[in-house]
Amino acid sequence: MARLLFVHAHPDDETLANGIAIAHHVREGHEVHVLTATLGEEGEVIPADLAHLELPAGQPRPDDVADPLADVRRAELACAMKTLGVTSSRFLPGDWRDSGMAGSPASRHPRAFAAAPVEVVGAAVAGVVRELAPDVVVTYDEHGGYAHPDHIQVHRAVVSGVGSLAAGQRPRLFATLTPRSWAQQDRQMCLESSIEGCTTLGLDDPFPPSVVPDGQVTHEVVDQSCIETQAEALRCHRTQVTVHDGHYYALSNDIVAVLSGREGFAEIDAATGELIAAQATPRQGLPV
Repeated sequence: MARLLFVHAHPDDETLANGIAIAHHVREGHEVHVLTATLGEEGEVIPADLAHLELPAGQPRPDDVADPLADVRRAELACAMKTLGVTSSRFLPGDWRDSGMAGSPASRHPRAFAAAPVEVVGAAVAGVVRELAPDVVVTYDEHGGYAHPDHIQVHRAVVSGVGSLAAGQRPRLFATLTPRSWAQQDRQMCLESSIEGCTTLGLDDPFPPSVVPDGQVTHEVVDQSCIETQAEALRCHRTQVTVHDGHYYALSNDIVAVLSGREGFAEIDAATGELIAAQATPRQGLPV
């Protein structure tokens, strides 16, 4: 049995980015832990009945005022963890807050995670890694998946924290990436769908930075039997995600995406933060 740690920025990121890998490794009997950096206080709320939880656009929240969305998202994460079968989930020590997008009022909040010194949040990650002693740590690539400041900061903190450990204590470190061929296939599936009220991107529309040439992916987890579990976990995150029939979903931007039952990864050199060159053919599964 192996021990895996998935590190993410906000509640829902773990299920969106790694729901398949998490559910797959839980089913295989491995020990899975999830570490979340913030409570996602700046998330855009989708359900009309919960709209009062979201701050009006452009308005900062004073540090001495409670974030009502925080408790809701904490509960959503707990629901998703139960659905995925994860029994060990925690928040990063330090009481960091969702930084919002670059340039937003939230980015200037005194507890904004993205503005914290990397060595400070890296030390917090290192402390969790020392305690849990995982064999594998999974997080974002250097672009944070889609360039959210908190995602980028998580990548930096994980690389810093794991890299600060003695060589014999370092787990293997992986970034979540999507092979371009998969992204194109998924987008074609979305184009062939008919999700009312949603926007579908074309094959010529740009992909996020986490979509890379196939040859950069070193490992992949493919398990379509976990798709329904991932979909159910996403339904837990109802303030942030709408799950549609046919395993399609959308965030607050109403752009349709598909759950395809596969996730790609590239190994990171924990000492340098650089991606390790891929093999000729990606290895099936994470190294457990």
